[in-house]
Amino acid sequence: MFDVIHDPFWQRAVLATLFAGVSCSIVGVLVVTMRVSFLGVCMSHAAFAGALLGLALNANPMWLAIIASLVAAGALGPLADRGDFAPDTAIGIVFSSALGISFLLLSLIPGPKAEALSLLWGSVLTVTSGSLHLLAGVALGSIVLTSLFFKEIQTVVFNRELARSLGLPATCVFYGILVLSGLTATASLNAIGGLLVFSLIVNPAAAAYQLTYSLKKMFVLAAIFGVASGWAGLALSWKLNLPTGALIILTSCGFFVLANSFSPKRRARMSTANEGEI
Repeated sequence: MFDVIHDPFWQRAVLATLFAGVSCSIVGVLVVTMRVSFLGVCMSHAAFAGALLGLALNANPMWLAIIASLVAAGALGPLADRGDFAPDTAIGIVFSSALGISFLLLSLIPGPKAEALSLLWGSVLTVTSGSLHLLAGVALGSIVLTSLFFKEIQTVVFNRELARSLGLPATCVFYGILVLSGLTATASLNAIGGLLVFSLIVNPAAAAYQLTYSLKKMFVLAAIFGVASGWAGLALSWKLNLPTGALIILTSCGFFVLANSFSPKRRARMSTANEGEI
């Protein structure tokens, strides 16, 4: 095991799971507390569609994935704000559009589809230096932005209308969350994959949500669960010779099951239910 640690591929994988765990967890706390968890899968598929367009045009897949995620964020904002339906409906519309475009582009890419499918499943052990730098930048940006605008984010997450009535830039913060979600999903494409990144966004945040009422503590716990899931998945993959991405996601599911089992919120709900039956 210690010999493997000195391998450059392994070192990049360890750093990639660190940065992906942090950035995905921060976004996860935002979408879970706002009750728009489906946003993660929407953005990951939008980024995947952009990457496929890059492959079809023989252009840089990551740049077009970034552009596609920004376009999706730009479409989601007005749909959620101006439509006569809930945000989940707007997310569903953008997701279905991204999914249809992805299947269309996948059929148009000539030759073998190995590179395209690698973006769907991810491969943390073959992460390039460029992808690692993008992940590091997104993770650092997520930490800085949530720290600088924590009070505004906390109010918007709690109630957008209340934030707007208090004079806070609720719309800008909401759009910022959408953009951050898109960039996080895009940065995680190579390492985690467009199909699996949704789970790394939701599971650690959902686990943290079970253990605390404090948004600050939720960010910290989610990041710990996200990074631990990544590193545990890497170790299990090396030991069992099984796909890394799948083991990372299953580990994050395990953290959620444990957190839910020992959740003070769950015990409080059960206590309230028992009192109501008396």
